[in-house]
Amino acid sequence: MTDQSNKTPSSELHWLYRPENKPKLWRGLWLVLALALLPELFIHHHGYLESEGITLDSSPGFYAWYGFITCALMVIVAKGLGFLLKRKDSYYHD
Repeated sequence: MTDQSNKTPSSELHWLYRPENKPKLWRGLWLVLALALLPELFIHHHGYLESEGITLDSSPGFYAWYGFITCALMVIVAKGLGFLLKRKDSYYHD
């Protein structure tokens, strides 16, 4: 006999956890992302280093992808530091 007490019906779950809402949430996320980046196509950006010939920071969507890459790198570095600085579970009991 299997234990069915762990499984709650879909109607009792919070709306964010219901499986039928997952595609809707993804579509909403992509829509918000597109709406946030759309104005970038119509705005003239002034880069800080244009006089030196560096125009990377004046490209459309620069701050979006720069922020994403730096956030991903911070997560990777934090995971690496976690492995380097990890202690045994009994560290304070020794």
